[in-house]
Parts: sequence; C-alpha cells; structure tokens
Amino acid sequence: MTPSSKIIHLHPQGWENDPADEYFKLSTLDYCVGQVYTNYALFFKLPSPLPTDHADNIIATLQRGLEITLSQCRQLCGTLSPHPSGDGSLCFHKTRDSTVEFHIQSLPAGNGPPFADLQSQHFASRSLGDMSTWCVAPMTYGEKPEAHPSSQPKASAFKLSFITGGAVFMMHHHHYANDVMGWAGELHQLAENCAAVWNDTSLPSWDKSCLGLSRLTVEVPPEQQVDGPVSPAKHPDHKRASWLLFHLPKSKTAELKALAYPDEGYISSYDAYTALLWGVLTKHRLKLFPDANPSSTLLWGEAVDMRRRLKYSPPIPARIQGNVVHVALSAQSVVPPLTVQDVVSAEVPLSRLAGYIRSLTNGATQASMEATLAAIAPIKDKSALFLRVDSFPPLSNFISDWRDTNHCEADFGFGKPFAFRFPFDTVTNGLAIVYPVRSSEGAPAGEDEGNEFSIAIEDEIREDLLKDEEWTKWFEYRGVDAGDLE
Repeated sequence: MTPSSKIIHLHPQGWENDPADEYFKLSTLDYCVGQVYTNYALFFKLPSPLPTDHADNIIATLQRGLEITLSQCRQLCGTLSPHPSGDGSLCFHKTRDSTVEFHIQSLPAGNGPPFADLQSQHFASRSLGDMSTWCVAPMTYGEKPEAHPSSQPKASAFKLSFITGGAVFMMHHHHYANDVMGWAGELHQLAENCAAVWNDTSLPSWDKSCLGLSRLTVEVPPEQQVDGPVSPAKHPDHKRASWLLFHLPKSKTAELKALAYPDEGYISSYDAYTALLWGVLTKHRLKLFPDANPSSTLLWGEAVDMRRRLKYSPPIPARIQGNVVHVALSAQSVVPPLTVQDVVSAEVPLSRLAGYIRSLTNGATQASMEATLAAIAPIKDKSALFLRVDSFPPLSNFISDWRDTNHCEADFGFGKPFAFRFPFDTVTNGLAIVYPVRSSEGAPAGEDEGNEFSIAIEDEIREDLLKDEEWTKWFEYRGVDAGDLE
C-alpha cells in the first residue's frame, strides 16, 4: 500500500432531477443542541496486506452507498443558511448542484498507525495523533467560528483512511443536522445501502417521513418574537482537564445496579453507574473548589432521546433525522435538587442518587418537551440557545448516553465496525459520554465486555481518582482518551 489520497464530490442519487433549491428548515428543537461539528469514527478490521481490488471495492461500495443515503438524508447535502421566509429561522439549503466531500486516503506503515496499535490503545483519540489526518477541515469537534451559522457551514463530509490491517471511516455532521441517534439512523441506513451494493441485492426501504420535523416545530410570527439570551461562554472557573477512558464490565454493572437498587421504585443500570460517577467525581472535585457551600445545589444534566417517548400518531419514525433530544437539567426540574452534601455524604445511600437521576430522566416527557418548544419559539435569534456544557459552573455534570447506537450491528457488506469512537482534540469540562458495548470479535473483556466511558477529568485530581478504591472497584482505567497528560 503506497500513500495516496483523493476527494470525491458526491452528488446524491438522482440529483439531476432534483429541485433547483430545497430548504430543510431547522425544527425548534434543533437550536437547543451544541453549535459544533460532530465527528463519528468507525474502525474496520481488514486483511493485511489488503489486495488493491478489495480496497477498490470498498471505496466503490461506500461511494455508491453514500450517494443513495444522501438522496434519503437530504439535509446532509445542504449548507446552514437563513431560511428564505425571512422569519429569522435557519435551514439547510440544498441546491441541485450541491455536493458532499468524500475524502479517501491510504496510510501505509510509517505514515499512520496500524490497526493493531489503535486496538491496543482502545482506539483512544490520542492513538490517532494529529486529528487533521483523519478529519475533513474544519469539522473537528468544539465550539469554533467555523461551526457558527454566520459561517454558513456545510452539513456533512466523510473521510475513509486505509491503514495497515484496517480502515477508519469518519462521518462528520453539523450538530444542527443530527443528534447522535439521528446519526445512528443514518449510519444503519448507510450500512444497509452499502450491504445491498456489496451483495448485489435489493436496496432497503427508506421512510421519507424521517425528514418531517413539523411536530418538533412551533412557528411564531416575526412581529411576536422577542429578544433572547446571549450565547453562552465557557465558565471562567474551570480547570484544565483531559478525557479519560474507562470500562465497566457487565458483571460489575449488574453488581452495581443491585447495590444501588432502592427498596421501592425502579432504577436502570444507567442510573446506578452515573450515580456512582456523580458521587465520586464530586468528592474529588471539591478538592479544587474547597469553598463550595455544602448546602448549595449541584447541576446534573443529561441528553434524553425522545424518539421512543413521543406518543404522536402516526409515530415518529425510528430513523428520523435532526435533533429529537430533550435536555433534562436538575435546575429546570420539579424534582427537588440535591446539594453538595447530599451527593458526597457517606450517610446518603447510592440508591438516593440513582433514584434522583431516574426521576430526572422520567421527567423528560412529551409534555415537558412541548413546554420547552413553546417557551423558546418566540425567541428571535434562536442560534444563541445552543447547549454549551462547559458554560455550566464547576461541579456540574452532564451525561451523553450513546448506548443505543448499536454500531457493531451495522453490516456494510464488507464488514461490521470493530469499534466506534468520537475523537476529540479539545476537552469539554463537565461532560461524560457513555459508549455502547463493543460486541465485536476481540472485545478486550470478552463476554464480560461492558460499556466504556470517556469522562472529562480535571488533571489535578486524576491521580487521586485512579487510586480511589471506591472508583477502581468498579471502573477499569483504559488510558487517556485525549488531553495533555502522559
């Protein structure tokens, strides 16, 4: 394999007969997510050496699969622009000639890490090195001017990198185009399209209502709109942090859930391990902020996928695009918040924290989402409403749960993803990500492989956390995901 690269400008299938202009208006809910690019990396294990015709077939299959998928997930062909209605809203504007970049490169030994090296480091962001090698500029994650609507950012791009023993497929999107489960719907549609091309079988169906966001949109005439808040900025008191990667074995998950289960009511495994995370991390973070008032309340937040929670008729399609996510925040909940003392006290059982988290999640209902839509609909400049996790004060926690993406079940015909990561080159204080279980061949813990977590941990408390038996009893440390730590 010799070094090589090229860029294919993808047209969606049937583009010649598309309308001259298509405007995919953002829903009211779309404005509530991060104003960032997202970059989802799928790692494929391939033969080594990889025959040229095999690589060519993979490229041709992905190209054709992407062309079909872009004709279905049509907003991904567009550019974020003001909607022509003049009502102040934004849209993804697709023209008949719009294209999406598909970058392809080969990185032989000496020009990029082999698959075995990435696997040995649990596919951490640090193992990739320079993120520009794997990404399409400027679509790396993070709050940046290039992702702001005023820059009219493109909705998507893709990059395939062949390495010794495998390939890395990067899927970029502006967050306004899709939340993580919208991406998962696109991912599985793309995989099925590719499998049909690879195996020369019939294409899967596609539900066109996946682009229908009217039930997530509240329209307010311009004359009734009002000024809203300014864009959030990073909180000035945050300390330098790094992403650390942890693993919670399935057996430990079951044991922890049993430990945290209340005498009355229900909790999930998610409630149990996030409760432990909340208590232990707060205990250590208090060393950085010793003046915190024990009776002050702590902010807890999580992104809740609403696709299965909405009771509309007809139902929301499973692969609906856009952001169908509701942010559950303790500061906005009717459930009485927990204090610093509640979260760290040895006298407060883990079941109370787990039950509290379950109450917040259960509060993310169709009614609460519709109330949020009604509240933000009159705001004139909704682009200032975006969620910025590191704008919350220190000691805050926000969880993004990606377990249901089921990446290992996405069969592209030429293979299923061996692993999935969201590579970082910047750190968001207060954020923790829950990855789905790696069910692929070679999962490090075998049958006991459980969820992985990438957690932003302040550098000053890292060593104390890794020595804390209350933490290490459950969580296995898998190294630095991204950051300056050695």
